[in-house]
Amino acid sequence: MRYGFVIPCGAIGDILDLTVEAERAGWDGAFTWDGIHIEGIGPMSDPWVTLAAMALRTERVTIGAIITPVSRRRPWKLARETVTVDHLSGGRLVLPVGLGAVDDGGFGKVGEPTDRRTRAELLDEGLEILCGLWSGEPFHYEGKHHRLEEMAFLPTPLQQPRIPIWVVGVWPRERSIARAARYDGLIPGKQDADGSPAEVTPAEIRAVRAWLGGRRPADAPFDIVVEGETSAQDKGAAATHVRPFEEAGATWWLEGLWSAMQEPDRVRERIRAGPPSSGSE
Repeated sequence: MRYGFVIPCGAIGDILDLTVEAERAGWDGAFTWDGIHIEGIGPMSDPWVTLAAMALRTERVTIGAIITPVSRRRPWKLARETVTVDHLSGGRLVLPVGLGAVDDGGFGKVGEPTDRRTRAELLDEGLEILCGLWSGEPFHYEGKHHRLEEMAFLPTPLQQPRIPIWVVGVWPRERSIARAARYDGLIPGKQDADGSPAEVTPAEIRAVRAWLGGRRPADAPFDIVVEGETSAQDKGAAATHVRPFEEAGATWWLEGLWSAMQEPDRVRERIRAGPPSSGSE
């Protein structure tokens, strides 16, 4: 299992300092987030400018934004942004994608589609376009929402066959999980009966892994990415909490300290304590 830290702070200086701290502390990944306007959370930074800076300030960690709502981004511009950061980082970028949270004013306040079906259609089209443009070959596209005349984008990504794409999928919705199965990783989500987010369990990770097993080549790399929160003070308890997810088939643990969005010192404390693997070493 690999261990990443989602840096919840929004001020660019804090994000960059904490990214460097994460690399020093032995984390395998450092992640920012993609937002436009969310009430009451303080400063926010553009994710792609931030990721470029993160790439230049680090040497080893995987980087990405949790998550990119492809529906509100022009996929040809996203293709340029992703390849540029892939090159700046020496091939350390991953692209986590999903529908996005509509409480962000970057949807309803600016006229972007908010209904789930349309956002899902735009996500599917956007991913097809990204992969086509990343190929470096002449590519055209005719979809319900996007139309591209033939273009060839260069350079291609350093990572081949493509920049890894992690897709949010809600278990047990087969259509949602099947979208992730077409790409390189799954960020599994779960909803209660009333539609509110719920915590995914190791048993559900095992069920997801079994479902995917019959739908992907056995030798094809595929990540299952679990997000949660562990203790900074008790390394043993942190490792004990994460171990069942690893045993169930998860390949990444992302530490998400979202309750500390305006508390960089608290985030720094958790980063410096190291990944939750430390307690078992």
